[in-house]
Amino acid sequence: MEKYSLKNDFLGEAIGSFILVLFGTGAVAAAVLYDAHQSLFQIGMLWALAVTFGIYMTRNLSNAHFNPAVSVAMVLTGRMSAKRLPTYILGQFVGAFLGALTVYGVYGSSISQYEAKKNIVRGTFESVTTAKMFGEYYNQPGGYSISMPLAIFVEALGTFLLVLMIFLFTEGANVGRPNDNTAPILIGLTVGALLALLASITQAGMNPTRDFAPRLVAWMFGWGSAAFPDASGGFFWVYILAPIVAGILAGFFFTKVLEPALKKQKELNK
Repeated sequence: MEKYSLKNDFLGEAIGSFILVLFGTGAVAAAVLYDAHQSLFQIGMLWALAVTFGIYMTRNLSNAHFNPAVSVAMVLTGRMSAKRLPTYILGQFVGAFLGALTVYGVYGSSISQYEAKKNIVRGTFESVTTAKMFGEYYNQPGGYSISMPLAIFVEALGTFLLVLMIFLFTEGANVGRPNDNTAPILIGLTVGALLALLASITQAGMNPTRDFAPRLVAWMFGWGSAAFPDASGGFFWVYILAPIVAGILAGFFFTKVLEPALKKQKELNK
């Protein structure tokens, strides 16, 4: 019988998501406003640390998902009760929202001064330059033109690999997995590596609440339609739906293909 506390589920996911967004979007803000970080690798490693810190801090409260794509995959593959899913997603959203609010509280004055210096009018397409500190954008001022199908594929690919690696690092069928004390570090490094690989295309959200909650904060503080760009609903298809579908596919790929193969190999090695 699965033992859990919905209160602890909420606390764990909220605290972990808060840390994730605070450190991660804070790193992006420092890079944009102060040139504090000079490469995607540096920013990716800060996201990696944020994930690692969050998991170590909260894994004894919840299962430290911080990502609806992971939570939905766990439920549909029978690794978590569906009754827990709403609490997980609520905790993830609240934590991400509070993390983004904190980042704006810290950097709000600097953002306004940066916009004034660069003659950026908040709410225009050009203001995506500062809005990208919060939500993700696959088309940015002065950047390459990226099609929505490509952006969907990139976000799906990143999320598929992330969720698959989480299963491989944590499931008992994989005898080559790291021990429980090391797994959080490798999951964090997976996030950092995927950011270094894919963030130049879509900013590599790979997490619906990490994208939506900070994007909502940007909308609240004046970015308006620039916070939710693309008349075709691109932010939804690219940053919400694609990661969830990809996470489900990764979960079933592990459960139906890799897990049986790993168990069979384990028997052969006896």
